[in-house]
Amino acid sequence: MEPLIVFLALFGTVFGIAYVFLTTRNKERLALIEKGVEAKLFNSKGSKFSIAKFILNIALLFMGIGAGIFCGDLLSAALDMKEEVTIPSMLFIFGGLGLVAGFFITRRIESNDE
Repeated sequence: MEPLIVFLALFGTVFGIAYVFLTTRNKERLALIEKGVEAKLFNSKGSKFSIAKFILNIALLFMGIGAGIFCGDLLSAALDMKEEVTIPSMLFIFGGLGLVAGFFITRRIESNDE
């Protein structure tokens, strides 16, 4: 019975978020049309999804996680600290650094494409 409740709660949450997003977007567009704004506003020219950029960011994240585990183990052995503290802290630090590096590399790639 408990998995059913969890499934229904998850489904209800996803449905609720999608419903609110779509109805709000529709109301905003109708209000802009009533004011006489051109339809060019709806055609956003945001950055398109690129599988290469996604793979680059995931690869840098995993490399950062691996380096974090390695440095956390080295730190715990060298300074005689607890592994329960050093490995998770280094994992988050190096994982975050990998994501930041991925952001800057992706930004540089997008600026070169323009």
